[in-house]
Amino acid sequence: MHDEEARQLAELLDAPPTPTRRPTVPALEAQLFRPVPLLDHGFVRVIDYMGDDAAIVQAARVSYGKGTKSVMNDRGLIRYLMRHRHTTPFEMCELKLHVKLPIFVARQWIRHRTANVNEYSARYSILDREFYLPAPEHMAAQSTSNRQGRGDVLTPEQTAAVLDVLRRDATTTYATYEALLNDTGDGTPRDPGEPQVARELARMNLTLNYYTQWYWKIDLHNLFHFLSLRADSHAQYEIRVYADAIGELVKHWVPAAWGAFVDYRLGGSFLSGEEMRIVRTALAGGDIHALVAGSRLSGREKRELLAKLELSSPS
Repeated sequence: MHDEEARQLAELLDAPPTPTRRPTVPALEAQLFRPVPLLDHGFVRVIDYMGDDAAIVQAARVSYGKGTKSVMNDRGLIRYLMRHRHTTPFEMCELKLHVKLPIFVARQWIRHRTANVNEYSARYSILDREFYLPAPEHMAAQSTSNRQGRGDVLTPEQTAAVLDVLRRDATTTYATYEALLNDTGDGTPRDPGEPQVARELARMNLTLNYYTQWYWKIDLHNLFHFLSLRADSHAQYEIRVYADAIGELVKHWVPAAWGAFVDYRLGGSFLSGEEMRIVRTALAGGDIHALVAGSRLSGREKRELLAKLELSSPS
C-alpha cells in the first residue's frame, strides 16, 4: 500500500463513529475500511453497507402481510425464503466494496452484470508498477478434461521457467509504458525531446496480470449468485480467493442469511427431473449405478450425478 493510501486508511480507521438511526451490524462495523490482503498485491475492503438480517425479514413480512412473525422466527423465515428461491427480500441489503485485483480477474468478474462498478481510470491516472505472479503451487498445465481449467502442477523447473517469463514480460511492458508516457505525473514531459503518448494509448501493451481497482456495489441476492459461482471449487483459483474473502465478510454482516445460503446453495445440489427419478427408484431399493447407467442422462450428467451423491463411478 502506498503512503497516501496508508494515510487515508489511517484517517478512516481513526475517525470517531458517526451517530445513526439506521440499523448497524457491529461485526461488520469492525471490518469497515480494513483491507483484507489477497494474492500478492490485492485486497478487498468494505466501504459501506445497507441492511441486515432483519431487513430481509422486514421486506418479506411486508409482502406476506401481518401474522407471519407469530408462526415463524426470523431465522426460519430467512431459510424458507432461501429454500423456495424468493429473491426480492434479499435485494433489500447492499454491500459496497473496494477491490484491488489483477486485470484478468477483473475481466472475469465484470461478467456479473448485476452490480454497480466504478473502475480506476488508466486514461486519467498512471497505473502502479504492481503485477500478479502465481505462487509456485498454483502453476499448472492445461487440464485435459476441462477446457477452462488447470491440470497437473508443473515441476519446480517448469514453474521457475514460467514465472521468469511472466516476470520478465510484465517488467518489460511496464518499462515501455513509462517510456511512452514520458510523464512526470503532472502532465509535463520528463524529456521534452522524446514523444509523449496519451495515457489511454500508453496502457495498451500492459500485461493482464497488472492490478486495477474498483468500487463494486451489489445487493445481497445478486451477491449470493456471484458467490455460488466464484466460491465454487471449479472456479479459477484467483477469483475464488476473492469470493472466499467476501464470503467471510457476508458471514459477519448477515449471519442468518449466510447460513441459509451455505445450506441450500453452496452445500446443496440441484437435481433434474431425471435425476430425481433415479434417486427415488434407488431409495426404493434399486441399484443406483445400474439406474444411472441405463438413464437418459449424458455421459457428463451421469458423472456429475454420482459426484453430487458422493458415489464413485463403477470400475
